[in-house]
Formats: sequence, C-alpha cells, structure tokens
Amino acid sequence: MAPTRSDRLEHALHRIFDGGSNTRASWFALTGGEPLFNAGDPSDVLYLLRSGRLGVFRHEEGHPAQFVGVIRPGEPVGEMAMLAGTPHTAGVVALRDSEMVALPREAFFEAARTEPDLMVELSRLMIQRARDRSAGGGEPSVFGFIAARHQPIRAFVEQVAAAIVSQGFTCQIIDSSALSSAADWFSRVEDAHDFVLYIAESEERAWASLCARQVDRLFIVGNTLLAPPAYPLPHKGVLDAQQRTDLILLRDARMSRPANTAVWLDTVQPGRWFHVIERDAADAARIARVITGTAVGVVFSGGGARAYAHIGALRALHEAGVPIDFVGGSSMGAVVAAGPAMGWCQEELEARIRKAFVDSDPLSDITFPLVAMTRAHKVAELLKDAYGEVDLADLVRPFFAVSTNLTSGRIEIHRRGLMRQAMRATIAIPGVMPPVVINGQVLVDGAVLKNFPADVMRQMTGGPIVGCDVSRTRGVDPAIIQHPQSIWNMIVSGSWKRGPPIVSILMRAATLTTDSELEQSRAATDVLIQPTPEGVDIRDWKAFEPGIASGYHATRDVLATLDKPVTDLRRRQAVLNAAPPETDAETAAGSPRRGAAGKPRKAPRRAPKRKPPA
Repeated sequence: MAPTRSDRLEHALHRIFDGGSNTRASWFALTGGEPLFNAGDPSDVLYLLRSGRLGVFRHEEGHPAQFVGVIRPGEPVGEMAMLAGTPHTAGVVALRDSEMVALPREAFFEAARTEPDLMVELSRLMIQRARDRSAGGGEPSVFGFIAARHQPIRAFVEQVAAAIVSQGFTCQIIDSSALSSAADWFSRVEDAHDFVLYIAESEERAWASLCARQVDRLFIVGNTLLAPPAYPLPHKGVLDAQQRTDLILLRDARMSRPANTAVWLDTVQPGRWFHVIERDAADAARIARVITGTAVGVVFSGGGARAYAHIGALRALHEAGVPIDFVGGSSMGAVVAAGPAMGWCQEELEARIRKAFVDSDPLSDITFPLVAMTRAHKVAELLKDAYGEVDLADLVRPFFAVSTNLTSGRIEIHRRGLMRQAMRATIAIPGVMPPVVINGQVLVDGAVLKNFPADVMRQMTGGPIVGCDVSRTRGVDPAIIQHPQSIWNMIVSGSWKRGPPIVSILMRAATLTTDSELEQSRAATDVLIQPTPEGVDIRDWKAFEPGIASGYHATRDVLATLDKPVTDLRRRQAVLNAAPPETDAETAAGSPRRGAAGKPRKAPRRAPKRKPPA
C-alpha cells in the first residue's frame, strides 16, 4: 500500500530529526503549563512533539487568550513562521508534560535538500491546519469531568457521551479503574477515539489530580443548591491561565431557575459556566455540542427599534431547529438576546418586548437635557419588571451584554452582576439616556465601541456563530432633518413620545461603526444575517411587526443557502473512519472493558508510530 501524505511527512521528519550521530537535533522536556514560545519570539527553530500535547493560543490586548488549536505527538511545531522567517504570531504552551525535539533553522534547510517531498508535505500540512482551524478543527478532544459534589456524576457524563456518539463521533469514558494502567495506554486510547472523557468522583482525589494533568479542557461539576466543597479542587495551572477550566452546575428539574452561581464562580474561577438540568436529554446534548465544537452562538447588534429584526431572526432559527447554546449582544441586541438566556419561549419574548417598548413608550420621559434627553426612569422600571433581581450568572444559557466604559475607554463585557443594571448600561445611548455607574465605572451604550460583538462571542465558543446585524441599515430619515415637525404638531400627533429628531441623530451617531471594526466583527460569524427593515426609524418603537418580519425573512433566506445544518458548519471530521479502535472496540458511553479484578484490560498492542529518539 502506498504511504499516505501524513506518513510521507512523518517519515521525512523522522529522517531529518534522526540524522545519526552528527545530527544537530536536541531533546528536551516541557512540564505542563510551560510555554514553548510566545508570540513575537524569533522563529529560528523547528520543533517536533514526541509525546504529550501542546496548545496554541493567540493573545490580543484587553481580551483573554484565544485558543487556536491542539498539537499532537508526531506533529511539527512553528513550521510556518520558521519557513517564512518571521516572528511567531501565536504562543504555544504545554497542555501536559511533553517531550520535544528541536532542530535549528539552518540545519533544517540543509537536511531538507535530501528530502524533496518534505517542503511539499509541510505546505500541505500548513494549508490543512489553516482549514481545520477556520472550520473549528484542532479543537480539544480530551476532557475531564471532576465531581465537586458527593453524589456521583457518572450517569451525567455517560448521557453526554451518548449524545456525542449520536453525532457520529467515537467517544470513550476513562474512570479511576484505569489508574494502574501503563502510561502509553492512555495515549493509545486518545489516539483511537474522537473524544475521550475522564471522570473523577468526589472521593477519588488522587485520580482527580491525574485527570486534571491529562486533559485539554476541564469541567468542574457541582450542584447549584450546594456550596462548593471545603477541600481544594484539582486545578491545572495552564488551563486556569488560559481560562480553560469550566463549571457545570447540575440542578433538579423541579428547580425552574438556577441560583447560587456567584459562590461557585468565586471558588472555581471558571472561564465559562453552564447550567444543566440533571437527566435532561436536551441539556446533555447541549454539553455534547460544546465538547464537539458544534454548539451554536447567536449574537445581535444594536440598532434601536430596528433591532426588532432580531426577534424575527430568533423565530426563523427556532423554526429551522437551530439550537441556541450561547447568546449575547450589544445595546438593543442584548435586550433581545436576553430572552433565550432567561429561558423565555418565542411567544413570551415577543410579548415582553411588545409590552416594554411598544406599549409603554420607553423614551417618553423627556427632561431638560443636563445629562441626557430623558431621565430613563421608565426604562429602569421596565428593566426591573422584566429581570427583577436576576444575576447574569444565574441565566439558563451563557450570555453576555456589551457596554462602553467611558472611564477606561474600553468595552465592558457583562457576564455577572444584576441583569437589570447591565441591560440599563448596554442601552444607555449617550445624550439620550444618562450613563450608568457600576463599581465606580461610567458606562454607556455598548454600540459606541462594539455595536456587533461577534468577536466577543468567538472568545466564548469555537462552534458556529450566527450573527444578525442591523448596523448599516438606514437609520435617520432625511425628511425629519430637512422638514422637522413643530412642537405643536409633535404634541397633537403623539410623536413627542419618541423624542424630538435629535434623539434619532444621537442614537444613530452612537451606533455607527468603522468599516474595519465592522468587517472584523462580521468575519467572526459563520452565518451573517443583515435584515433591512425599510421605513423603520431607529426610534420607531411602534414598528414592531415590520421589524420582526424583516428579520424573519432575511434569516430564512440565508438559511436556505446553506448546504448543511448550522451545527455542522465547523464540524470536525471523525478521526476514526475505517480502522477499528485500538482499545477493545468499545467506542461509546462506557469505560474500558473490565477484567476479573475490575481493572481495564490492556488494549491490544500495535507497533507505535516511529518518532525520532532523544
């Protein structure tokens, strides 16, 4: 059988790194959490990962580290920058204890002259990596579930594993019975399955520590009604530093809404958190989508009354069966996005938005403009009526709202704290409503700096993102500027309740976005919807049905152009397409087969892939 391209690359790399006694390659080890190199470092060395696992992270100022992909044993590291002769554009960190081989750049090019296929195969690898990462490939495949409650979590993890298998992937659960297995057994299991789930119950402290060191991403699993345990939970420094430790809080189905999340967040300090109804198949499937990179994030832009289009977009997504796993937005887009996060059905969302913005004229409490055109008392009361004392951390779906911090000059991403305060901040249009002060920071409408926060959503999920953007639709009618109504006509017609024309001008000015900023945000989406609610002024709160209709039809039209379900837009390929698993052919929601003593039976040994010696 002719060698595959990956085999040819591996063999060529093997010959270069294993160049005999005169080789200039050197061996070294990285401990878990130790960086191999950072962005900006010179690229004068080509590395080969012999064992372990590396993570690639990109850092942007003011944002948490963004995960780019995983590097597995037998793969080269830093080849793109080395070949180009440019500094590294991303950092690489050991996700677990790893063994590396390094070859200086000059030695690589000298040895490559004897390997004519090497440069071609490296180019293929770089192209494939770029495609994989743009499509969600290279994501973590080894996850840990560590119990932070006394009740077993095994049934929950098995339900998640079964949901992963139902997507067409292979999945293996490894529990504490594998504690005495040989080290290479774990690697063979990970190589043989699309996803591996390590599970540790609360009393299995030693096993839990090993799990934390072995995985690409860690889930701490607790109970929403209980306090976090008094004993220290196992953590992994690199996962914590890169915000790759997540929290799952289980609750009984009789408990309608999550609670007590803030206490857990203070203890665990997770990058993300999820609320799950125990034994609920839909919630288990949602966590499975998070693991497989098929979880859908939905993000909405600001746009005043034109943001009614987002309601129509949600209606069309529901009809198409598109799940909503993460949700967020800016300004009025955040107000609409809060509906799914609160657990409201489509009918309840539409009824609440209609009551708050159509029936009540939220900006009609006009005042002498010392700080703003309105007092915003009506808005505050409407938000209190809608959200009460709900904490953002207690929402049933991961949610964020964006505001603009005038104190720091940066965006503020709201994920914790009183929901009504965050929502009041994200819609505080400068000049129209007074700013909000939270923790000594002066906050205004998120649309001022980030009207379409799709890039913020990308930091939360590697899955497909659906974005609905009304940023560039016509917002101010020239007629109201050229021929403004008299004060008397405004009173007689009732249009004074929407505010004078200056309100439209201020709202439009606050939601303008630069072309580069808008293109960057739109590039973060996989499905971009751009409704055009013609004739709907930015302050036309009565234009409820036309706004919804524009979003509904625009979303249906875009979905009709897709050649696959939204969840599959970034779907990775199953790594096991033909060969049977190396580990007993049990691929799904079960632990390794048991021997008589309850230990996992050793998998049939295969000759390991050739790798250069130290």
